[in-house]
Parts: sequence; structure tokens; C-alpha cells
Amino acid sequence: MKKKIFYFLQSIIIYFFYIVSKILGLKISRIIFSFIFIKVGNIFKSKKIILDNLSRIIPEKSNLEKEIIIDKMWSNYGKTFVEYIFLNIFKKKSDHINIKNKKAIDEIIRKNKPVVFISGHFANYELMSMELTRAKAKLATIYRPLNNMFLNPFMEYLRKSFVCENQIKKGLNGVKESLEYMKKGYSIALMVDQRVSEGPRIDFFNGGAHTTTLPAQLSSRFDCDIVPIYISRSQDDRFEMEILDPIFISENEKKNKELITKKINTIIEKLILRDPGQWILTHNRWK
Repeated sequence: MKKKIFYFLQSIIIYFFYIVSKILGLKISRIIFSFIFIKVGNIFKSKKIILDNLSRIIPEKSNLEKEIIIDKMWSNYGKTFVEYIFLNIFKKKSDHINIKNKKAIDEIIRKNKPVVFISGHFANYELMSMELTRAKAKLATIYRPLNNMFLNPFMEYLRKSFVCENQIKKGLNGVKESLEYMKKGYSIALMVDQRVSEGPRIDFFNGGAHTTTLPAQLSSRFDCDIVPIYISRSQDDRFEMEILDPIFISENEKKNKELITKKINTIIEKLILRDPGQWILTHNRWK
């Protein structure tokens, strides 16, 4: 009961912020919530987890450099938070984003064969599925429902309306749905950088981290490519979305889901190291 009351009060505050943001507009709201998240983010998320993560992925950086990265991460977090209420604007226009190697999407569509798109929580990660859908890719995307039952329906509405109509809830039923979508020729998009309870421990920045093997399973079952995507935010709040080359998987490796997953983790490591401040550092991946 206490948790429900907390979630209810939390949702009231967030809905209030969204109403205020809608009135103020995107540009001003980004500035305000970037500042707020930098100042109060560590109250709600353990700074120890963030620092532990940074010490693992960039141990050579000084404390001052880590603090700069943390501020950049919270700034992005705040901007992404407020951008949810403006997803309709992003959906209508495309001048906020540059697609690097867009011909790769066009080639996937031309071949009419599904692939598995993977990424992590970089910049505004919702834009990955939005832009793939805008490019006319047949797509279904896997999401993790919010714990807050008062907020989750609204977030699901936003994702289905403006990001990707075909939303698959993470979990066992989601795996079954993913299989059904791929049988119908749909590609699947998902984030692979969060800890999962049911996954094996796969090496990630020199430590075992519970990791989903779903991309490897889908790739093996449907003999399809795994295509990484990276999204970054610039200082002027424009985005670049890069379609990377498919992960090379030899014939001998196709049935080895843990080896394929290790290759995926290696790619995610490299993307994180491009600019750690673009990545959401609050998740305890090695728990």
C-alpha cells in the first residue's frame, strides 16, 4: 500500500512537470530540467553506483573528469525526461537528427528480411525505433514497463503513438511475441545494456554481468543479422544516429548464444567509451 501511495504521488509530480513543460516549450524545458537533474539527480539515484560504474569503464579518468561526465549524463537524463512530452514534434519533423549510414536501413528494407537492431541507453534512446519506423522498416520494439502503474499507461501510449506502434513488453511473453513478429517478417529492436535476472553472466568491462541472450537466440533461429545502432546528442541538442555494420557471426558461432552475446557486449563497450556521458550510468549492471 505504501508503494502505491508513493507511486501515486510520484506520478502527480511528474504529470505536473509535463504540463508545465508543455506550456514552457521544448527549448526552455530542456534548460530547466537539465539544471534540475544535475542538481538533484544524485538524491534519487545512488552516486556510489555511478562512480563504481565509471571506475570500472574508465578507471584512468580523474575524479574531476568523472564529475564532468556525471553532470553531462544527468543533463541528458533531464532533457530526455522532458522530451517524452514532445515526441509528437519529433515524429512530425526530422531536422533534429542526422542518420549516418542510412543506406544500411534502405538495404535492409530492400532485402525484406528481418534483422535484430540492438542499442543501449544512449542520448534519447527512444529515437532509434522512431527513426527506423519513419524509414518504413517493419518493426516491433521491446520495452521494459515502468514500475509505476500510474505512469506506465501514459508512457505506453506515447511509445505506441509516436515511437513504434508495435510494442513488446519485456519478459517470457515478450520472447514469444518477438518470435511471432519475426515469423511475419518484422525486425526487432531492443536495448541490451540493462541487467536482467534471467540471463547468464557475460563479460562486460571485465566483469560478469547478467545479459539478455535474446538477440543471439533470434539471430540463430531466423538466420538474421544483428545490427548495432548508436545515438548521440550534441551540445545544441541535435542528434546523430549511426547504423553500424552487422556483427560478424561465423557458421561455427551461429548456435553459440553466449559467444554471440559476448560479441554484442564488446560492441556496447566500444559505444559507451566513445562518450560515457551519453550513457545512462545509474544502472547496476554487475549486481
